[in-house]
Amino acid sequence: MNILLTGGTGFIGQRLMSHLRPHHQVTVLSRTPNKVYQRLGHDIEALPSLEQLENLDRFDAVINLAGEPIADKRWTQTQKERICQSRWQITQQLVEKLKAGQQPPKVLISGSAVGFYGRQGDALVDEDSRPHKEFSHEVCAQWEQLAQAAESEQTRVCRIRLGVVLGAEGGALKKMLPGYRIGMGGPIGSGKQYMSWIHIEDVVNLILFLLEHDACSGPFNATAPEPMTNEHFSRTLAQVLSKPHFARIPAWAMKLLFGEMADLLLTGQRVMPVRLQQAGFHFRYPTLDKALKETLNTPQSR
Repeated sequence: MNILLTGGTGFIGQRLMSHLRPHHQVTVLSRTPNKVYQRLGHDIEALPSLEQLENLDRFDAVINLAGEPIADKRWTQTQKERICQSRWQITQQLVEKLKAGQQPPKVLISGSAVGFYGRQGDALVDEDSRPHKEFSHEVCAQWEQLAQAAESEQTRVCRIRLGVVLGAEGGALKKMLPGYRIGMGGPIGSGKQYMSWIHIEDVVNLILFLLEHDACSGPFNATAPEPMTNEHFSRTLAQVLSKPHFARIPAWAMKLLFGEMADLLLTGQRVMPVRLQQAGFHFRYPTLDKALKETLNTPQSR
């Protein structure tokens, strides 16, 4: 396949590239081509702008993973706008270029997140669950709506609603590990809020699965079939590291440090990957214990 990839230098994108490059021709869209060459190698084609293309007819597939990290900084109005536009603008541009052609890509796989559902308490959530209207939902809903506009007889659209991605190279786990390694890890707030997580290898595998299965379209929850409370997740991580588990970060401290963004960590969703499993996808790391042990035994984590 000839694939156009956005977000190729990110946490998921780099791992995905290691699986794509032996079998497919990949073009990475990036405003900083030098970053592409430094992180992915000089054999990769880097495209600095979509303006260079009249349409996307040369590509068989588009994978859209670009976007400002949603939980890295306090949600000022400026940061909220950056989070939104980093997702919405590139997605709209891709769809416009895709629709401008005569033989568009056969599939668009576009990122989203379980934040689409907003806070859900302990209710089991599937792809048809009614969302709670809040900022994370607004970001994801518009993101998905823009992507879905590419759907046609020639192009199917898959929207992947990612949970917390576990990997040694980056993401939430990399930020959590220093505290846990010195024995100061613990749950956040009440610890009763659910965390819907997924191992990064399963993220890569489900993207490859959706690329290859022509019957797949629509939203897919990209989460392992074992969502955990924050308390259980925290305790399991401490056990895998053979560290004590007694510290706790109070909700008031999180709100003081992060403002509105703290709600992402203090509330949650108990998400199940119903449509992926119905489509026949099998998780390599379905349990948290197995996922953490593999992740923490990698050279990067050490």
